[in-house]
Amino acid sequence: MSKSYTPPLSPLYSRSGHHQWLNQERQRLLDFSRASRLASGGFGPLDAKGELIEGATASTMITTRMTHCFAIASLEGIPGAHALAKHGVDALLGLLQDTEHGGWYDDEKEIGKGDKQAYIHAFVALAASSAEAANIPGGHQLMEQVITVIDSHFWSDAEGCMRESFSRDWSTAEEYRGANSNMHSVEAFIALGDITGQPLWRLRALSIARQIIHLHAAHNQHAVVEHFEADWTPNREYNADNPVDPFRPYGLTPGHAFEWSRLLLNLEHSLLRYGEDTPGWLLADARQLFETACNTSWNVDGQPGIVYTVDWNEQPKIHHRMHWTLAEASAAAAALGQRTGERRYASWYRTFWDYIANYLVDLKHGSWHHELDRDNQPSALLWGGKADLYHAYQATLLPQLPLSPSLASAMRLRAQQHTNEL
Repeated sequence: MSKSYTPPLSPLYSRSGHHQWLNQERQRLLDFSRASRLASGGFGPLDAKGELIEGATASTMITTRMTHCFAIASLEGIPGAHALAKHGVDALLGLLQDTEHGGWYDDEKEIGKGDKQAYIHAFVALAASSAEAANIPGGHQLMEQVITVIDSHFWSDAEGCMRESFSRDWSTAEEYRGANSNMHSVEAFIALGDITGQPLWRLRALSIARQIIHLHAAHNQHAVVEHFEADWTPNREYNADNPVDPFRPYGLTPGHAFEWSRLLLNLEHSLLRYGEDTPGWLLADARQLFETACNTSWNVDGQPGIVYTVDWNEQPKIHHRMHWTLAEASAAAAALGQRTGERRYASWYRTFWDYIANYLVDLKHGSWHHELDRDNQPSALLWGGKADLYHAYQATLLPQLPLSPSLASAMRLRAQQHTNEL
């Protein structure tokens, strides 16, 4: 007698029970993160127990990312989220904005001094687009202002990418180009394209992806080159003497390859959605980025997890595990699974979420551990305390949505559809 056929299970990211778990986890993250609201304006960093650190002041990075997430939560119908998103927009239009020279400070401590960073301005653009999607008061004004700053200072038509940073008065530009700030600009530009209806933003996102991924990473075995000179010559020794720099670490950062992989698929589907020219390398490079990241970072030192950085010989440099790398890896696996239908990505998706549930989710104090050491114990080598919502929150939502439009626009469409059904 032949054995009975047992059909394969559907991918985890398509099951209703998993969606329910993701939704519950997203609500838990939201509830935890409300404590980062500062009465004086904006949002600040939390300690490992979820309390504002002593002397906390507003951080522009945290404020933008919290505003983005709370705007999406508002679209989802979460009580209190609208007011929290407005709290963030108000700080970005007031406290954290340089009213003399334009642009935004890194944080409240830098008011009246400090450089202007592309990384920060990319997140201001993302927050503004999400606030506009959610009809948060001031969102449209914020979006118009950040677009003006990007057009006037950061975007370079000649380079087809974002410049990295300037002095406060914009008189001096840094002789450095970074993949990280440009990666987050891709995310912001896709979102701006959805909100403004202007194809320019998708063309800019494609230009950045072509430069950093299709020209550089694709010729580096699809490991993402992070640091460049001003003429886009790779600088392989950048920060060799400071390998634990929290924003510009030495070597290769596999977590960014996962993040790029998903963003390339978001960009591909965004271009297709609007009937625009869509190069085939977006999918091909997304696949290869994922493969390289898995091969060079997952369980490569004998312990589960994704190592933070590797050197140019693909050997672990910083063994610590960052929560955001797992968030991005899971989202990339879901995106590739959705795009290709291949079950191998479903297997990776389960692997990543099993790790998140077993090691990162902090059931005692809330949220996720920001960082673990090579033995998967809580650590603070690079980042202490608890992270803002951004990476973990998005990881719970992305697998439940199509690859396009961008998050806030997708949630707005869902809210509109629910309204039409009433």
